[in-house]
Amino acid sequence: MSKEEVAKIFPQMAERFDPAKAEGINALIQFDLSGDNGGVYWLHLSDGHAEAGEGKIDNARMTLVSSADDFAAMMTGDLNPMQAFITGKIKIKGDTGLALKLMPLISE
Repeated sequence: MSKEEVAKIFPQMAERFDPAKAEGINALIQFDLSGDNGGVYWLHLSDGHAEAGEGKIDNARMTLVSSADDFAAMMTGDLNPMQAFITGKIKIKGDTGLALKLMPLISE
């Protein structure tokens, strides 16, 4: 997946966000993706809305660290998120409980 294709994942996450599943979740989430197609992105969940962007944010409640390829595979359903975590393909810094709540909020 190209850097441009990886970057498109984040606005799509915000578009697919289901506020009905996110009651009471307010969080800034940082994504630190490595590799030639990687980058630094963020997702802000607040008051039933989701907003996404590129760049470093302060005060992230959780940071997901992964290769861009593994993250993309996880987002497209080719890599199981729990398996990716257990095998170390993704790492979570900060609120790990939030990570468990995140996938159902942005899935198709």
